[in-house]
Amino acid sequence: MNRVPEDPVVRDLVAMVRGAQMNRRGLLRVGAAGAAGVGALALSACAGGAPKVDQGTGKAGSIVWGNWTYYLDYDSKTQTFPTLDAFMKQTNIKVEYLEDIDDNNTFYGKIKDQLKLGQDTGYDVITLTDWMDARLIEAKQIQEFDYANLANVTANLIDSQKNALDVDPGRRFTIPWQLPASGFVWNKKLVPQGVRTLEDFMRPELKGKVGVLTEMRDTMGIIMQAQGVDVAQKTWGDAEFDRALQWLDDGLKSGQISKVKGNSYTQDLEKEDTLAAIAWTGDIVMLNAEQGDKWTLEVPESGGMITADSLTVPNGTSAKNKKLVEQLIDYYYQPEIAAQVVAYTSFVPPVKGAKEAMAKIDPKQVDNPLIFPDAEMDKRLHNFRTLTPQEDKKYTAAFNKVLGL
Repeated sequence: MNRVPEDPVVRDLVAMVRGAQMNRRGLLRVGAAGAAGVGALALSACAGGAPKVDQGTGKAGSIVWGNWTYYLDYDSKTQTFPTLDAFMKQTNIKVEYLEDIDDNNTFYGKIKDQLKLGQDTGYDVITLTDWMDARLIEAKQIQEFDYANLANVTANLIDSQKNALDVDPGRRFTIPWQLPASGFVWNKKLVPQGVRTLEDFMRPELKGKVGVLTEMRDTMGIIMQAQGVDVAQKTWGDAEFDRALQWLDDGLKSGQISKVKGNSYTQDLEKEDTLAAIAWTGDIVMLNAEQGDKWTLEVPESGGMITADSLTVPNGTSAKNKKLVEQLIDYYYQPEIAAQVVAYTSFVPPVKGAKEAMAKIDPKQVDNPLIFPDAEMDKRLHNFRTLTPQEDKKYTAAFNKVLGL
């Protein structure tokens, strides 16, 4: 797939997004319709998977990596990915890096036929969210890693993530890339008393100014935790889910909750259309860095959510390329390299030593608990248990119906 679509209008839009004048939120500020158009055309152009790149004379090999937008350190001046360029120079391995993932389900839909047949998907490594990875594991569509090639991962994967995915103990099939976490955010100036409990969202002065995420596991997970449910355990089911969904439905019908958004919720925070919301930590770190510390985000005492977007090797990737992927992953599990990535993404890193390495890269972020949670905050972050296929279908449909999606 070409990095820039052939349609001239879309090409110009992508060029603007990628240009030096656009910051990391440029895509969102272009507008939801424009962004959706880019995503749709990009996915259409990539139907059936991205083409393999030519290996080139003298190269140790070539691999294709599919990832989310803004999920790797990027230098807008040189329009390069510094850590990835360094890896390619050091190893003589060519990596075609494609920001092709805009949604777990949509991306899976693009490669599911090849996965089911065990054919080459066009990607040697992909970075989907753990709940989707759980489906791939249960369907036996991704390959087991050889930890003999992953010395840095063995040494540096943080303890809390080693068994965080219940269907992949020991991370045999998935290796965390970044750890998106969620909690409560509020406008410091306009909500000086803060929002620290679920019922705080229901205060009269916040009516019509409350937002939730379209990601079911973040929104429902936080609500359920506030209602006393440990979402990481298999001890809950329909009754607990329905009780949380009723709270959300009541808030939406009353007009107390007015914004239901994906990544674009940050625009509502900036415009002050939303004053309090369920939000992702990395987004708020970036907003505060760009606009002068206007928002507070806290993981509530009742619990916030954390998951992993993890690196996996799909079936159809050759044994040779799998080893090259393992070399790439192990490179990123060096604390100094992980810190460079996190200084850009602002999400929680899964790599031991990244905090200490950050002191040399961006000292202001070393003590930021939204990037480096302390032990007390870490206890308040919970993984949403893996749902059965039947539960996933039923709960997703019920959630979307309440949201009007």
